[in-house]
Amino acid sequence: MTVTTENILLIGSILLFISLFAGKTSFKFGVPVLILFISIGMLAGSEGIGGIYFDNPKTAQFIGIVALNFILFSGGLDTDWKLIKPVLWQGISLSTLGVMLTAFSVGVFVWAVTDFTIYEGLLLGSIVSSTDSAAVFSILRAKSLALKGNLRATLELESGSNDPMAYILTIVFTGLVVSQDSTLLGIIPMFFAQLILGAIIGLVFGKFSTWVINKIRLDYEGLYIVLVIAIMFFTFSFTNFVGGNGFLAVYLSSVFLGNQDLIHKKKILKSFDSFAWLMQIVLFLTLGLLVFPSQIIPVVGIGLLISVFLIVVARPLSVFISLAPFKMNSRSRWFLSWVGLRGAVPIVFATYPLLAGAEQANMIFDIVFFVSITSVLIQGTTLPKVAGWLNLTLPEELKKRTKTDMELSDSIKSLLTEIRIPNKSPVVGKQIVQLGLPQTTLISFILRNNKYITPNGSTTLEANDALFVLSENKDSLSEVFDCLDMNQN
Repeated sequence: MTVTTENILLIGSILLFISLFAGKTSFKFGVPVLILFISIGMLAGSEGIGGIYFDNPKTAQFIGIVALNFILFSGGLDTDWKLIKPVLWQGISLSTLGVMLTAFSVGVFVWAVTDFTIYEGLLLGSIVSSTDSAAVFSILRAKSLALKGNLRATLELESGSNDPMAYILTIVFTGLVVSQDSTLLGIIPMFFAQLILGAIIGLVFGKFSTWVINKIRLDYEGLYIVLVIAIMFFTFSFTNFVGGNGFLAVYLSSVFLGNQDLIHKKKILKSFDSFAWLMQIVLFLTLGLLVFPSQIIPVVGIGLLISVFLIVVARPLSVFISLAPFKMNSRSRWFLSWVGLRGAVPIVFATYPLLAGAEQANMIFDIVFFVSITSVLIQGTTLPKVAGWLNLTLPEELKKRTKTDMELSDSIKSLLTEIRIPNKSPVVGKQIVQLGLPQTTLISFILRNNKYITPNGSTTLEANDALFVLSENKDSLSEVFDCLDMNQN
């Protein structure tokens, strides 16, 4: 079947329906949902029952870049600074030094056991060097895996922040493979420019975006979602335009935004969570369509050898060396070593040497595809068992109690207090989002001119407004009075 402008939406919607229904039952059989998405794409492809011919790495790469923007941005928005702060340096070490060690060890191994040159081996190692945020987020959440200590925060921080380093290494070694005139020393300035510019622009844009979102007055609530999407793509494209790493900038800006008081923040978070799932499905379906299963069979042997080395040697080696300066028990280190899931990101990165015309690009792509699939199948399906064997899971009763407590603290407040805004109050004319109210309180409704209105972050306070504030306790209520610059008498 040939994809045309007339039937692309029909084909796409059918594949989405199939993916959703397949995903609903996937974990009953212990199969990660992402494997089903990519399998559906392969079945629908030119060598599958669907017969859809798709052999366009450039289009697949574009779809991958768009999808990764949404996935990284959503992951950043959901990142709680209070949770990742204790493991910040561990996560940074894993996402930088750990990625480089993995790339180097796999690259040297590939060079030793194949006819690849050292640069081609290091290119392949770079492509598979990072853990996949979509795979890690998806499996951790779908499995409802409650881990002891800060393990979950460490995993999510690492998987959300290590793609930029893998991307930089992929671009560097693609250039070295394709251009005979390039040298490793000559590319070092570009390497540091990518990191430094990406980090600076990401943080600056995150702060600036907070101001834009809260200050701009849009007539419709849904337009704020459009605004955030525009900010996300502008951050990525502008950073790339000036020579920085767009993925790093997008992730850092979203982490900054996710930890600020924003207008319509809950709606933004929920919307991007949905976007991330949609992008995961679209990305895996696209990559499934792109691959030709008959070309994977010849590389199964070498692919399996590389997979075993990556899982058993390269990943544990990089984890133990990266975390050597930090206090962490060996059981936690072994678990982090096992959760080195590869997924869609390496496959997307494998399209770069394809488009650059690297000599071994097709073989590299097929090997990377096989390695990613085996990683999700082997490591993704065994995460709960490995965590149990290492005694790193919370007891079921504690897990339920923790989840219930968290839900209650976010949704139930015990005190309802009426607070009237005086005529000369300094908060008159301010938006609610500008007040800095504690997260343990909520302005339920406002009585204004004998009419009840439901407020949101952009609602501007007026003189004589009666605020009905829900708070958890008297301390929280006291903070509200402080934010309103009012005495409690």
